Amino acid sequence: MRYLVTGSSGHLGEALVRVLRANGNDVTSIDIKSGAFTDQVGSITDRAFVNKYIDGASIVLHAATLHKPHVATHSRREFVDTNITGTLNLLDAARDEGVSSFVFTSTTSAFGDALTPPSGEPAAWITEDVIPRSKNIYGLTKLAAEDLCWLYHRKDELPCIILRTSRFFPEEQDSAAMRQAFSKRNAQSNEFLHRRVDIEDVVSAHIQAAKRAPTIGFGRYIISATTPFQVEDLVDLRTDAPAVVSRYVNYEEAYAEKGWSMPTSLDRVYVNDKARTELGWRPVYDFAAVLTRIRSGRSPLSDLATAVGEKGYHEAVFETGPYPVE
Repeated sequence: MRYLVTGSSGHLGEALVRVLRANGNDVTSIDIKSGAFTDQVGSITDRAFVNKYIDGASIVLHAATLHKPHVATHSRREFVDTNITGTLNLLDAARDEGVSSFVFTSTTSAFGDALTPPSGEPAAWITEDVIPRSKNIYGLTKLAAEDLCWLYHRKDELPCIILRTSRFFPEEQDSAAMRQAFSKRNAQSNEFLHRRVDIEDVVSAHIQAAKRAPTIGFGRYIISATTPFQVEDLVDLRTDAPAVVSRYVNYEEAYAEKGWSMPTSLDRVYVNDKARTELGWRPVYDFAAVLTRIRSGRSPLSDLATAVGEKGYHEAVFETGPYPVE
């Protein structure tokens, strides 16, 4: 059984290749950029390139993408070419090769404006049933690629699993207000409550999805850290988030020792119940696990996240943040 991993010079692609090879799996990795974990350099928009290196693969893990940091620096056409046409090429090749599992890395950004309720409203409870409302070309093209996966399952019986992952990059926050209010690790630790996932858990979700795809056939799943919150907390989360967190986790002493703080308001909560139930996914890193790491003097992020490290998003360095925001 051989895996084809796309985007292997990126954060997730590298992490997938690292773990799969450490577990003794046969992996071919491709990316448009060279990297220590990339076997072949080329574009998924090149059908001949895709055909050549999918040969013999039984599982495709498709992580290659243009994503949010590229919205202000790349054209809409480039997003369509990479995220839609590139995925179409891979789906065509996967169907023709007869692969047993196609796992597509999507994003919670696909929900778009549905993630941010109006002022004065409770925090949003984000499950797979929430109807997306695209806010930029990134989310729109990922949704279109998701629908292509559905089409190839419906018409060609290709087993496809879509994983809508929340934040897992270790880089600095894109929001200037967040960078001013919280240190990088403080902000990332807070996000494990409602909108972040560790890359180690993202890898395990992909591996589990590949195993389950032939049985499930098709499915969309949110991949985010398990939140301690309940629907009943949504009103208070919008107005007094620290008080709600204190109901579930004793975080104050550990945060005080580091000079960290909790935001006063949370606008959304990602819910991973469906992925845990249907995929049998068992994420390790929730807010309680992060606190344990913090108390022992370790990074809130996993050792795998540290090994992959920060990659940046562009060749250029921007004074206004890690990347320009549209």
